[in-house]
Amino acid sequence: MTTIVTVTGDGSPTLYVPELNEHYHSMHGAIQESAHVFIKNGLNRRIINNVRLFEVGFGSGLNALLSCNEAENQKRSVYYHSIEKFPLQKRVCDELQEYFKNNFPQLSELYLKINRCEWDKEIQITNFFTLKKIKADLISYYPAGIYDIIFFDAFGPQVQPAMWTTEVFSKIAGMMDSSAVLATYSAKGQVRRNLISAGLLTERIAGPPGKREMLVATKP
Repeated sequence: MTTIVTVTGDGSPTLYVPELNEHYHSMHGAIQESAHVFIKNGLNRRIINNVRLFEVGFGSGLNALLSCNEAENQKRSVYYHSIEKFPLQKRVCDELQEYFKNNFPQLSELYLKINRCEWDKEIQITNFFTLKKIKADLISYYPAGIYDIIFFDAFGPQVQPAMWTTEVFSKIAGMMDSSAVLATYSAKGQVRRNLISAGLLTERIAGPPGKREMLVATKP
């Protein structure tokens, strides 16, 4: 896919995919969206040590970056597995890295480590953050692990409907430990119904700037 680096409302970068007419993050602000949806209402919704986290859609690596930074700030271990069918080309990663270097220098070194580490290999990025980037299609991939937190950050249902089905959410539910939390930016009624059909308890909560609501789901 062709990807174009675009600056969002809070000054942080995202990517635009012309073929899909879709952005990776909210144009109101990529960092503030990721921080609200996935850090505040995902990672920090369960304050436990040795967090096992699975992300659907590594994308630009922004959620991993903010999670790594949060793990360092809180001094708690996060084991972060992320699946991505279409990893970014090196030139796009380098362009994003240069933008972080010039505009978010406090995150630049972490971002470099995250985007340069090997795929399909568990890598310790910092003392508190271990990352495994998995190059695979979730539809045909069956993870062996059990997780405490799920970041569901696939392209929206209107773009990737096959990723938001009851079947996919049932697979995700099978990966979740009891009381595990799934966070996603989507608040669509069909997404909520599919999560419920997969056996998860759902809650609509306030969304990030520019979006009224988002969904959080919990495994009983």
